[in-house]
Amino acid sequence: MESKKVSNFFGCDVFGRDQMRHYLPKDVFESVNLAIDENRRIDRRVADQVAAGMKAWAMDRGATHYTHWFQPLNDSTAEKHDTFFEPVWGGGAVENFSGDLLVQQEPDASSFPTGGLRNTFEARGYSAWDPSSPTFLIDDTLCIPSVFISYTGEALDFKTPLLRSIAALDKEAVAVCQLFDKDVVKVVPTLGWEQEYFLLDEALFKARPDLVQTGRTLMGHTAAKDQQLEDHYWGEIPDRVVSYMKDVETQCFRLGIPLKTRHNETAPNQYECAPMFEEANIAVDHNTLLMTIMRRTAMRHGLRVLFHEKPFAGVNGSGKHVNWSLATDKGQNLLAPGKTPKSNMQFLSFFVCALRAAAEHGNMIMASVATEGNSHRLGGGEAPPAIFSVFTGHTLSAVLDEIEQRVSKKALTPDEKTGIKLDIGKIPEILLDNTDRNRTSPFAFTGNRFEFRALGASANCAMPLIVLNTAMAEQLSLFHGKVEQLVREGAKKDDAILQVIREFITDSAKIRFEGNGYSDEWRQEAKGRGLKAMTEVTTAIREYIEQRNMDLFRQFGVFSRAELEARYEIKCETYLKKVQIEARVLGDMALNHIIPTALRYQNVLAENVVRLREVFRGAAIGMSTGEEQALKRISEHVVGIRELVHKMVEARKEWNREENVRVRAVGYEREVAPYLPAIRDHIDHLEMIVDARLWPLPKYRELFTM
Repeated sequence: MESKKVSNFFGCDVFGRDQMRHYLPKDVFESVNLAIDENRRIDRRVADQVAAGMKAWAMDRGATHYTHWFQPLNDSTAEKHDTFFEPVWGGGAVENFSGDLLVQQEPDASSFPTGGLRNTFEARGYSAWDPSSPTFLIDDTLCIPSVFISYTGEALDFKTPLLRSIAALDKEAVAVCQLFDKDVVKVVPTLGWEQEYFLLDEALFKARPDLVQTGRTLMGHTAAKDQQLEDHYWGEIPDRVVSYMKDVETQCFRLGIPLKTRHNETAPNQYECAPMFEEANIAVDHNTLLMTIMRRTAMRHGLRVLFHEKPFAGVNGSGKHVNWSLATDKGQNLLAPGKTPKSNMQFLSFFVCALRAAAEHGNMIMASVATEGNSHRLGGGEAPPAIFSVFTGHTLSAVLDEIEQRVSKKALTPDEKTGIKLDIGKIPEILLDNTDRNRTSPFAFTGNRFEFRALGASANCAMPLIVLNTAMAEQLSLFHGKVEQLVREGAKKDDAILQVIREFITDSAKIRFEGNGYSDEWRQEAKGRGLKAMTEVTTAIREYIEQRNMDLFRQFGVFSRAELEARYEIKCETYLKKVQIEARVLGDMALNHIIPTALRYQNVLAENVVRLREVFRGAAIGMSTGEEQALKRISEHVVGIRELVHKMVEARKEWNREENVRVRAVGYEREVAPYLPAIRDHIDHLEMIVDARLWPLPKYRELFTM
């Protein structure tokens, strides 16, 4: 029996450093480690030996196939399995896996989103091994984390620009670190994600065509009891769910995914899991892998997992919190205060750069999470508002204000400098008992990291990280340049750093907000500060092609203009297609499921009214009044549904004639999508009138039974 002690089997299905040490020659092992740690290329000779060792390890564990595992621009993963087996001329066979096969493959790119980066008849794309993320084993297949690019070199995935942004951030962060510590040679962004999700019984899931085809319920009256008693959050986890969670965790531990917590979330049937912090690239791979594991495992348990951001109306939806920080090669968290004034000066330098990055590129950060699914969640009372702001906590905010007031462009006196340094030295003590998480802030500082709460549960973590990393690289570059300029002009380095910190505090003032992000007062104040409310998906995603954002990404080599144009195109097309699918599903269900059921019940009521009149004649005709009113209400709702479905179909037809996908997406958001809640309202009223024995769909009260 396999040991239940996680440390005994953690990472056993990963070709990590321990496994490489056993399966690779010493010089090859050291070469691969250097390539991983210092972002060096692996030459083809070494690749052949790595491939041989990787194949031997995988086949020792029963592998028969390999695949380049990558993340195309559809928030999913992709894999094409090839066997190690190759026939030999003249008879027989061998298992073969060369360095060429490890380093690069040529999958067909014709059916992946490309946003016009390649012609339909030009199907060639390339997947290439990412050595910085370890290969792993799923069942009988060796999975090789890879980038995915077009024939002409443009990124067709999330990993390629993520790696570019990490490299850009590393370069600029090291330069700032070396203002304080010359021995720092590498900085990486770290990520701790929190994955929220719903679980449903598979039979109930399959009985809802809207859930099957769209991932959310397009109709359904709220249950009498859902989350209003606040008794589900962190409550006792149902046995069936615990069994599922244990199965998922075991598989994750074997794959080196360091899951740490599991608990009930706010809404009924809603749960969450979260890992320890990891380097961002590996953490993103682990999150996408986790979602695959969760889907597969759910079906084995007779369940279905829902990652849609808002599968049920009236209860909280699901997000994926992005906890983002920076770490040096010495293991130091650059967004955590230290034990000395010097280390806290370094903390403040990185902290104010993050604030200014948020102030300069907050709209682009919000654009990175703008999707059709997330549009049902953001801006409501359950999730961060549509206005981007940063919460630092009142006490830390007061420290920033104090620095801003006391530091000037003049040379500081020894007493002034000592006083400021003493205040800066107290930051860890101040934060110890005075930090909190403002649940209404999209981007909150929580003591040693920033928590970005606006990402949707179904999305890939990479895109907001790409924006955060690049925006931070820009500000670090600016910070370092300003300090160096002041030093060249004769300022002492400490004075120069304090002056630039003060300047960045002033420049980022508009983004700092400590209050209720849901309030009307904040919306008015934010408008006065020049902060934009991202209330429409199609408006938000235009940020991808705004010149200032194009300049940012091109400056640091993260995206070319063509790659950004392509992502905007893909975002538009994905949005309108999801609305189109939901409109088709709702129209079909309304006309072919709901209206026939309502009419069937109406006939029952009509027959009852006739019989009551026959039995009681005119003496007690009031006994049929309730049925007559129900008949009238049913007729009104049926007419309303038919009229709205007809108008929705006509609106779709009109916008489908628009050839420009960007214009069509706007039309779908403004003139098609609004019909969905209007039709739903009539259906939900009918649900409360029609005999429950006739209603064709499982109701919310039946779905919320986990």
